Amino acid sequence: MTRTDTGAVRPRAGSGPRRVRDTDMARLWHPYSTVPPAEPPYVVTEAEGTRLTLWAEGRSHRVVDGMASWWSAIHGYRHPVLDAAVRRQVDVFSHVMFGGLTHGPAAELAEVLVGIAPEPLEHVFLADSGSVSVEVAMKMCLQYHRSSGSPERRRFLTWRGGYHGDTFHAMSVCDPDGGMHALWGGLLPAQVYAPAPPGGFDAPPDPGYVEELERVAAEHARELAAIIVEPVVQGAGGMRFHHPGYLRELRRIADGHGLLLVFDEIATGFGRTGELFAADHAGVAPDVMCLGKALTGGYMSLAATLCTGRVARGIAEGEEPVLAHGPTFMGNPLACATAAASVDLLAGGNWRGDVARIGAGLRAGLAPLEGAPGVREVRVLGAIGVVELEAPVRVREATRAAVEAGVWLRPFRELVYAMPPYTCTAGDVAVVAAGMVAAAEASAAAADGGA
Repeated sequence: MTRTDTGAVRPRAGSGPRRVRDTDMARLWHPYSTVPPAEPPYVVTEAEGTRLTLWAEGRSHRVVDGMASWWSAIHGYRHPVLDAAVRRQVDVFSHVMFGGLTHGPAAELAEVLVGIAPEPLEHVFLADSGSVSVEVAMKMCLQYHRSSGSPERRRFLTWRGGYHGDTFHAMSVCDPDGGMHALWGGLLPAQVYAPAPPGGFDAPPDPGYVEELERVAAEHARELAAIIVEPVVQGAGGMRFHHPGYLRELRRIADGHGLLLVFDEIATGFGRTGELFAADHAGVAPDVMCLGKALTGGYMSLAATLCTGRVARGIAEGEEPVLAHGPTFMGNPLACATAAASVDLLAGGNWRGDVARIGAGLRAGLAPLEGAPGVREVRVLGAIGVVELEAPVRVREATRAAVEAGVWLRPFRELVYAMPPYTCTAGDVAVVAAGMVAAAEASAAAADGGA
């Protein structure tokens, strides 16, 4: 690269994937990684449909994206409907501030979201990312109680094993010990934790566990503002599933103690678990709900925090009637237009059938790992497949094995998992499952070799 007279850096003409990799290693800081990274990243040179073209070590690999770009690209890549939505909005305007102004894409998206969300959610705050939507949700709860004359209600009840994002207040309701944020334990707000919910989507609720939830809530009721959880699926905290009946118990407990109930549906929303929202498995509506990831079909960053009229009125009637939060790119027109098109695309298609097909394919393809040495559990829910190993995944070996098998995966901790695009064919799903098997076997072999 060369530096211009103004100090700007201009890429060399004709730079290819090798140059991209080298520049990345020298300059970029990747999520949950060192500088420079321990392993060179794969370079994406193309993305279309369900597939990515990856370059590494002088070779290209065309692979099924088993991660749907961290669970967001539910319609795959270069979808003509979403591409057209972006182009139409670019031709009008790409961004305007949302303070004192509004525009059609934001209004349309708000109507779309309220139309599909559990009643009585009716107000929409548009944020930049999932973590920010959680921050907004927590701020809503705190301000609601402050406006209602209970400023002492400043803590949140959650259960262990959760993950809600990487910003500070969001980190405080993640798992404090087993999660990735233990480093910040002495700096984060001190929240209240119940044990993780017993595992198993089909296992009936444990009365003893429900009793423990009630005990913890009662003990701290006067200082609690809300309960916040990931419904049905705990994502990045461990890819654990629990029975929807626990959500009904949380609703009852929250109502009994005057608490608000927040569902973080950033990972589970828009059909991933087999229902449009995970809360729908239980027929429960929260007071506040967070959405993100698949909201724009993976095209760009956008999230939303929805709340009931009661929450909005409670804040509006307080001494400080405004919600004091305003991201610069809040309500970005490009993102809103794409999100509205993505939700319409989902609603107009056969997403239930797609999710069921993916789930059936994952069950069949992962069956060889049931009871295999080194495998603790295989579990599938909706379009989510998880292989939990008995030892931490050897990420380098597992990732390479998956890529060689034709799949992009991103294992972590003891987990090899997939959340592929809904547009995957039966053949794609078979490839994803085979890649998960290859990753698990490669990790086990590497562990045995290093023992």
